[in-house]
Amino acid sequence: MKNSNTMQAEQFYYDNRIVKQFGIATMIWGLVGMLVGVLIAFQLAYPALNFGIPYTSFGRLRPIHTNAVIFAFVGNAVFAGAYYIMQRVLKARLYSDLLSKIHLWGWQLIIVLGAISLAMGYTTGKEYAELEWPIDILITVIWLVFGINMFGTILRRRERHLYVALWFFIGTWVTVAMLHIVNSFEYPVSLFKSYSLYAGVQDALVQWWYGHNAVAFFLTTPFLGLMYYFVPKAANRPIYSYRWSIIHFWALIFIYIWAGPHHLLYTALPAWAQALGTVFSIMLILPSWGGMLNGLFTLRGAWDRVREDPILKMFVVALTCYGMATFEGPMLSLKNVNAISHYTDWTIAHVHVGALGFNGFLIFGMLYYMVPRMWNTTLYSRKMANTHFLLGTVGILLYAIPLYWAGFSQSIMWKKFTESGQLQYQFLETVTHIIPMYILRGIGGLCYLGGTVLAAVNLYKTTKAGRFVANEAAEGVPLKAQAMPVSKMHWHSVIERKPIRLLIFSLIVVAIGGMIELIPTFLIDSNVPTIAAVKPYTPLELQGRDIYVREGCYTCHSQMIRPFRDEEARYGEYSKAGEFIYDRPFQWGSKRTGPDLHRVGGKYPDSWHYKHMNDPQEISDGSIMPAYPWLLDKDLDTSNTAKKIRVMQSLGVPYPEGYDKIANAELRKQADEITARLRSEKIKAVSSKEIIAVIAYLQRLGTDIKKEPLTTQNTDHEIH
Repeated sequence: MKNSNTMQAEQFYYDNRIVKQFGIATMIWGLVGMLVGVLIAFQLAYPALNFGIPYTSFGRLRPIHTNAVIFAFVGNAVFAGAYYIMQRVLKARLYSDLLSKIHLWGWQLIIVLGAISLAMGYTTGKEYAELEWPIDILITVIWLVFGINMFGTILRRRERHLYVALWFFIGTWVTVAMLHIVNSFEYPVSLFKSYSLYAGVQDALVQWWYGHNAVAFFLTTPFLGLMYYFVPKAANRPIYSYRWSIIHFWALIFIYIWAGPHHLLYTALPAWAQALGTVFSIMLILPSWGGMLNGLFTLRGAWDRVREDPILKMFVVALTCYGMATFEGPMLSLKNVNAISHYTDWTIAHVHVGALGFNGFLIFGMLYYMVPRMWNTTLYSRKMANTHFLLGTVGILLYAIPLYWAGFSQSIMWKKFTESGQLQYQFLETVTHIIPMYILRGIGGLCYLGGTVLAAVNLYKTTKAGRFVANEAAEGVPLKAQAMPVSKMHWHSVIERKPIRLLIFSLIVVAIGGMIELIPTFLIDSNVPTIAAVKPYTPLELQGRDIYVREGCYTCHSQMIRPFRDEEARYGEYSKAGEFIYDRPFQWGSKRTGPDLHRVGGKYPDSWHYKHMNDPQEISDGSIMPAYPWLLDKDLDTSNTAKKIRVMQSLGVPYPEGYDKIANAELRKQADEITARLRSEKIKAVSSKEIIAVIAYLQRLGTDIKKEPLTTQNTDHEIH
């Protein structure tokens, strides 16, 4: 005789179609993002690959690559995995097929608009948040659609307990929403141009509060949710420790949100904020490694299968890379280590160990698991999948090891002095020295891309061998028909069985760190001491700065001289917080492929900059900087000058009242002065061209409180 629960069971159908569509998008955008990544990797070794046009220059392609990999490849994979998992652990079809479709096509629209706008030069210039304000609004809407669909599904569930994977999806959703909204406050100038609500030090803190936690809550927490489902499923073993998963979740989301300032060590950020970032970054080791070990220990009893099963192989390497990256990250937040690593290729290697190893291999393992089950077949070729694993692993090693080598080389060469106290190496020498490592990195990227192509072929042939089950039959007892458990509940059940309560608690936990770091930095004036000599940018300089941001110059150059002997000797006096109060967005940079530019103003004549932007190799033989010949040909658009001045006034920049009405007259006057100087040096420049505005901006940098470098070494050829 059947028990009562069996008699009360309802039949329903899982929606595999939306999982399939997000999975297809994952593979398409993964191939696109990685192909662009390989191209920009080789551009650093062979500048001719920039092709001399704006749309394919490194400065514009680099944010396309990062956005394509993070938000297109990884984002679509998260949605595919989350929708697959949610239905099965909740025993419910997704809340709304319509919302699922809006989510799918809305997200693809965001990706396409983002790629086109970035190629066109429409960018905020904020790392991982480059998309302009209309797209930011669209992201918010689609993210809300995802949240409604997720919570609607949770509320109609047939399983009382919320499995651990769902905690990480809920934490991801609420935190990404908070980070995106706060970081995206900006004042529109036009449809594709805006200025950040924040400036200088405050903008830097908000950006890296967002930027670090974009990595934490878009590239990490949702993948831990995927790990907690797919690793036990693939291993056919229960998760090692439920208690560890509780500690892992709450400790991780609480601590992670504080760690952003470790990206700004030795900068003009207040010392107390830097110290907080370091302390919490070190604390991150414990929950991160607890989660990694929880995943690896789940494989106990299944290690004999790891030798043959490509899915388990990928999961093992993914967890290992997660452990490596989450140990290395806290180490890089130690000031003595950060003094070596920051602004070098070490950081790039660190990021890609996590991205290619943890994110990439977990995605591929997930797809190899899901696709055969949704098509009711077996994987087309296990041998092909194992070859993919081998190619991907070799690719990661060939990518990361040369960049670690390059990072150490850069730092050592930057800091090296002769016995007489002079800098031993010009900056260009530190660049040309590591070009072979850039080539090896590109080859590593090609290997990884090759493995991805194999995966695409393998998965495609798998689908052709099976028959897609769009609506997969399942059954479950409605929650209201289930008897309440008579056994004593675990204390955490009070939270995990109440999704709205879990959402609210997660928001509180992640908001605490952000408020403690951000509020004092905005409200206490001593955090950003004013400097009377620092004046707003002239209209021409402001236009030049916007072109500088448009061309992505910040991807290779920093504007932050740290208080180190070698940096002051090479660049001039170290940077002060009060120098950046009119910088929207801040331009402190993350990597120095070229030298720091904070005190470049007045260092070279106008003609040097003119020639250098037209053909860097003419000025610096062996330079890997792309040429910008279009700046010499394109007319400066001055139709928006007055609007930009008014927006800046609204943001608190002290331009005189009515200055917007004479701004273009001031702009033309300064442009004519620069053009006259160029003509005196036998350069037939036209004052209306964009290059004049860029020169005005570069010549302004650091001149408010400029101090000459401490060394008398000739630095004429340091620009990369």
